[in-house]
Amino acid sequence: MMSDHQVDTDEVPIGTRLQKVLAQAGIASRRAAEELIAEGRVSVDGQVVRQMGRRIDPTVAVVRVDGARVELRDGVVHLALNKPRGMLSTMSDDRGRLCVGDLVTGRDALDPHVGGPARVRLFHVGRLDAETEGLLLLTNDGELGHRLMHPSFEVAKTYLAEVPGPIPRDLGRRMRDGVELADGPVRVDSFRVVDSFGAKAMVELVLHEGRKHVVRRLLDEVGHPVHRLVRTGIGEVMLGSQRPGKLRPLTRPELGSLYRAVGM
Repeated sequence: MMSDHQVDTDEVPIGTRLQKVLAQAGIASRRAAEELIAEGRVSVDGQVVRQMGRRIDPTVAVVRVDGARVELRDGVVHLALNKPRGMLSTMSDDRGRLCVGDLVTGRDALDPHVGGPARVRLFHVGRLDAETEGLLLLTNDGELGHRLMHPSFEVAKTYLAEVPGPIPRDLGRRMRDGVELADGPVRVDSFRVVDSFGAKAMVELVLHEGRKHVVRRLLDEVGHPVHRLVRTGIGEVMLGSQRPGKLRPLTRPELGSLYRAVGM
């Protein structure tokens, strides 16, 4: 027989109700979250959940809505930076040169999942050389960052390059077929001429490669050395109209797309 101060642990619910977890993650109100569950649009650890009483541990459960993973962990931050030309893709520089770390070190980074400031230790996912501008991801999510950088996951990256023109009509086919570089062949997934103006042209390339300076080396090899290079996309995350030097939190659809791309 239990005393008045003892608790029958068999009667204590374990975990948090799924609709509450979804509401806390900013997916929907509790009522709307219940509708998502009832419609079969929510899964937990790969299994569709329809019952309203389901409780989960949000620190370990993998929850998806319409197939897109929902970030449930407190303090996990994912940011997109438009890296300006001349900035180093490092978190610090012993020579005092401008680097990515200058934008986040010693200041609060906004955590979009808890809706407030959270001092976090961020790292950059991959890098861009100093003269290359554009999209660079910053996070403290080690597993996602590792997978995005690992070549086996082949996350597509999109670039805009200003090069000497005119562009031969067969250049796209040659680059899709493969161009031999010193460290092996490289192929693009797609290539198109965005604009052509006099002796200059703007071209867009999409490729899965992550080798050092691969876009510059590729275009140089085919006779169109880069004058200016901007990375405009990583997977489904696009730079859009984001201004140089500005940070922004990834949206839930963007983050979900990255998780899908790397099998998380």
